[in-house]
Amino acid sequence: MRGWLALVLGLFAGAALADGAVHEFQLDNGLKLVVKEDHRAPVMVSQVWYKVGSSYEHDGITGISHVLEHMMFKGTAAHPAGEFSQIISENGGRENAFTSQDYTAYFQTMEKNRLPVSFELEADRMRNLTLPEKEFRKEVQVVMEERRMRTEDDPQSLTYEQFNAAAFVNSPYRTPVIGWMDDLENLRVDDLRRWYRKWYAPNNATLVVVGDVDPDAVYAQARKYFGALRPSEPEAVKPRHEIEQLGRKDIRVKAPAKLPYLIMGYKVPVLKTVKAADSWEPYALEVLAGVLDQGSGARLSSELVRGSAVAASAGASYDAWERLESLFVLSGTPSTNHGVAELEKALLEQVRKLQQTPVGKDELERVKAQIRADKVYEQDSIFYQAMQIGILETVGLGWRESQRYLERIEAVTAEQVQAVARKYLIEDHLTVAQLVPQPIEPGKEKTPHRAGVGGHVR
Repeated sequence: MRGWLALVLGLFAGAALADGAVHEFQLDNGLKLVVKEDHRAPVMVSQVWYKVGSSYEHDGITGISHVLEHMMFKGTAAHPAGEFSQIISENGGRENAFTSQDYTAYFQTMEKNRLPVSFELEADRMRNLTLPEKEFRKEVQVVMEERRMRTEDDPQSLTYEQFNAAAFVNSPYRTPVIGWMDDLENLRVDDLRRWYRKWYAPNNATLVVVGDVDPDAVYAQARKYFGALRPSEPEAVKPRHEIEQLGRKDIRVKAPAKLPYLIMGYKVPVLKTVKAADSWEPYALEVLAGVLDQGSGARLSSELVRGSAVAASAGASYDAWERLESLFVLSGTPSTNHGVAELEKALLEQVRKLQQTPVGKDELERVKAQIRADKVYEQDSIFYQAMQIGILETVGLGWRESQRYLERIEAVTAEQVQAVARKYLIEDHLTVAQLVPQPIEPGKEKTPHRAGVGGHVR
């Protein structure tokens, strides 16, 4: 244990320089700018976050946020298709974008003096995208092929998609980020134009800059390039809270695969949805996930993979930084001499143990130390520093929540971990999906992706 504490203290000391001041600005058109100083290297990352993702979509246009992300690289009147990436490359930078349930983000990592290049390009495509029909048709085909490769031909990802659709009833989290194939086939460029006009505007965006920069100079550049952009009038987003689940759900997914796979998900709150009096609960759920799956010494690895060997792999996941109620997920693949039923029984036994017996003092401290270490390691990357700010701002928690994170994790008690296990990991709120392997056609074997919520990158 002293070794863990020494490691964490050393990491905190080494990361002190990364813990720079954060500065917040607001432009007259509603654009929010957050700048974090990190002067360890002469580089910066610039990210534009839009408050729109698959959870904002309605039936019939699923996948539209992700398709629009692709189209953001297809040109404006000032910068034709392909020129954006070419200019960033010529300036020694790297760029890309990603779409998730709650946001769409675009980023460039460059030498610090190249920030105006990034700002000029992003400001131009924030309101001036041309969206030509020909490019739209090509890009939709690209997205459809991406869906075939990453979901329909990947048994674990396909199972996760079916699991998600079964777990949620009225929450928009039931729909995949990449969209349903039928919706993609029937998507029209006019749908995209309306979506773009509605959501892509300065008053629906957060601009995040982290690196070796002067905050006031960044603000001046932001006003120069983004200040004249007109705001839009996005409609207030409906809450769409998931209805209470009144009993366990089970689904079986039959797909060509070599190995079976099991996913189990319990309905749980997140920081954005929990009541103020229960604000400790998401942090307790994060620690609970850590007890099960935080490092090689965690319970699932030590007891199910190496111990009883009932599982070839097993994991637990939970994300407190989402916009809507979410899932606490257990998943795994049974080992060769064991079946899915045995793995499910073993995972439920782990849940029962957490409900009946408080976590020991040493185990709790080990988990907290691992969480602290992981968070400190993240500070080594200006990209992930910016990611943390962007996510928190876009889901409505605010970047200051990150400054309270470790303090709140540290405050979690064994009794609180036990309390959330008893309150939320109950059978009536459980959805279980089982992949039932079917014969694989010769020549179509492939290595599966690890299933997960994840976003989609261009």
